[in-house]
Amino acid sequence: MRTLKKEDIKQEVFDLYDAYAHNKLERREFVEKLSLFAAGSVTVPALMSFLMPDYKNTMLVDPQDPNLDSKFITYDSPKGGGEIKALLSKPKDATRKLGGIVVVHENRGLNPYIEDTARRAALDGFITLAPDALSPLGGYPGNDDEGRAMQRKRDGAEMLEDFIAGYELLKSHPECNGKVGVVGFCFGGSISNMMAVKVPDLSASVPFYGGQPTEDIDQIQAPLLLQYAGLDERINSGWPAYEAKLKEFNKEYGMFMYPGINHGFHNTTTPRYDAEAAELAWERTIAFFKEHLG
Repeated sequence: MRTLKKEDIKQEVFDLYDAYAHNKLERREFVEKLSLFAAGSVTVPALMSFLMPDYKNTMLVDPQDPNLDSKFITYDSPKGGGEIKALLSKPKDATRKLGGIVVVHENRGLNPYIEDTARRAALDGFITLAPDALSPLGGYPGNDDEGRAMQRKRDGAEMLEDFIAGYELLKSHPECNGKVGVVGFCFGGSISNMMAVKVPDLSASVPFYGGQPTEDIDQIQAPLLLQYAGLDERINSGWPAYEAKLKEFNKEYGMFMYPGINHGFHNTTTPRYDAEAAELAWERTIAFFKEHLG
């Protein structure tokens, strides 16, 4: 059986996966619809295997990197879910206080991709905190399907409070310089937007393909760097109204639209990953944080 490549997959298949990954399709319905694109050696199991995350071969940072100090901690979120588990990472032997970054996961808990991203940001010169919003339910269960089902059981406002509590923890950390930003992906992009609304002293926000707030946009004080995927019609539909409000209230923002790529393009673990766009977006993210958190 030949190995599937990204170029072999029709856009409709990626659209189906997006619907499934965002709880618009149950697994049975997803498989049924996927079968319409199976032909010859391209079987439904082959398509399923190709689309699902690969956490074994796609990590960019060795968790045991000698230049990295990374460990799990817990902190209290009194307005949210109570005790929250999080990955705290920083460059080893840092000689000065560092800017802080809260790294917010997608709609499935703190999976290995988000851990990897948090460690990567730490190696870029920051102290990072990656909370797991599934902590009140036992934490990320080890696979994304169960993680999505668990996250749907949590209250959205309480989860936002969990990440705000993480921000407060990081801001007061003795190795942080007091300037803290947030970066998030998918659900985490929405949280990054909402933290900009709710946290007046947030120093910077970088939402990746995140849903946009519709209220209290005038309250935003943090500079924004918004990153969108050109083929992501579901999320992009909310951008014009959001941009109009940002302009109306004279907010500081920049936006990059990466053409011809899908939602989730930064996630190294699925075929939606686009290396060129992901690297460029990450370079812009780190430069933005160095400007505002230094």
